[in-house]
Amino acid sequence: MGRAIAIANQKGGVGKTTTSINLAACLAEQGKKVLGIDMDPQGNMTSGLGIDKMEVEKSVYDLIIGDAEFDEIVVKNATENLDILPSNINLSAAEIELIGINDKEYIIREGIAKVKDEYDFIIIDCPPSLSLLTINALTTANSVLVPIQCEYYALEGLSQLLYTVDLVRERLNPELEFEGVVFTMYDARTNLSLQVVENVRENIDQNIFNTIIPRNIRLAEAPSYGLPINLYDSASSGAKSYRELAKEVIEMEK
Repeated sequence: MGRAIAIANQKGGVGKTTTSINLAACLAEQGKKVLGIDMDPQGNMTSGLGIDKMEVEKSVYDLIIGDAEFDEIVVKNATENLDILPSNINLSAAEIELIGINDKEYIIREGIAKVKDEYDFIIIDCPPSLSLLTINALTTANSVLVPIQCEYYALEGLSQLLYTVDLVRERLNPELEFEGVVFTMYDARTNLSLQVVENVRENIDQNIFNTIIPRNIRLAEAPSYGLPINLYDSASSGAKSYRELAKEVIEMEK
């Protein structure tokens, strides 16, 4: 059965979508069959994989409001072995549309239930908020991976996110686990990045991935070309780091 991992942090600008795109692509590069689900109305995971988010006929929004089935929405082979359920700004209306709907927390889980076994991994890019869209991602997921930027306010909001994960596990999805924390935008030239890593290690009792994602110009450029980093610049430090993260995630399955 496919393992669904929600990439979540209600704090914006922490490398969440970058991690979603590149972890999914590097898992696919390892020969795993991967499904990406773009749950962010900004649609950056969609465009970052080379799909024109405004041109897609059906999106995650249509799945949520019941206007389309999985097969009508999925974009096959955005890159080799990687399919995606695309998103765009329409998704921002979903919360209003769902008022009064029964079991609205489980719509995505139900929407992919029939195909989950066809994938090794399902990577869900969450919006930067603890919204109903994020709750849908967490009820669909087996685990949560949290990117944390190496900056002064790194721990801000993490306790709230961990509390939300506990609440979802208790009330909606008893199988939900905490996959771990991955540090992003690490700058080896600054003491601050080192201090943040040490501070987080001391203050959270959760798994922390050994891989640290560096601050890397090629990582920043890749989305504008609609390519994951392993295809945009395979030899870059960003590509090497996400390959290492993919290997760690695969190892956790064993």
